[in-house]
Amino acid sequence: MARGPKEDRGGRNRDRDRDNRESNEPELTEKLVAINRVAKVVKGGRRFGFAALVVVGDGRGRVGFGSGKAREVPEAIRKATDQARKTMVRVPLREGRTLHHDTKGHFGAGHVMMRAAPPGTGIIAGGPTRAVFEALGVQDVVAKSVGTSNPYNMIKAAFDGLTNSQSPRMVASRRGLKVADLVGRRTDGVDDSAQEAVSNG
Repeated sequence: MARGPKEDRGGRNRDRDRDNRESNEPELTEKLVAINRVAKVVKGGRRFGFAALVVVGDGRGRVGFGSGKAREVPEAIRKATDQARKTMVRVPLREGRTLHHDTKGHFGAGHVMMRAAPPGTGIIAGGPTRAVFEALGVQDVVAKSVGTSNPYNMIKAAFDGLTNSQSPRMVASRRGLKVADLVGRRTDGVDDSAQEAVSNG
């Protein structure tokens, strides 16, 4: 009788592994942002371990980040990667290469400013934010980090700005308008006046 539950449990594990493989079919890009040695003080002294920060993305508008701690580096990276896969968010991209509009994000003492850029600009960003854009699939962007240099806070600030990014379709659906109305209004109003100012100046 005891053998039945074990066999069932093994079958469930095999089914879960197969489902995980099927769900992970899209190839994801993993970026190791930071790894630190950490210590836990216990009765007998200190136990040393490692903390890893990983960014994961599919290169087509989905990205996530995660952190993990373990006694060994590979295990810490695995934990961080698993958490990043579970917390992936979708970010709307214009033409699949840049942001739709300029945005700012902040978390704690970290502030990140991100601006859309024309084709050929590349990823002008440093440190952890560059890993986020590469995993996200952004090809042209200009970003500036102000404040803290803590990679955890910088990535959280970047995600705060990216999650607040909206596409014209999202804005039009919220306002009950058509995308053509928003785009036409912008080109007929602001851009024309700006062009006249430039030509007169």
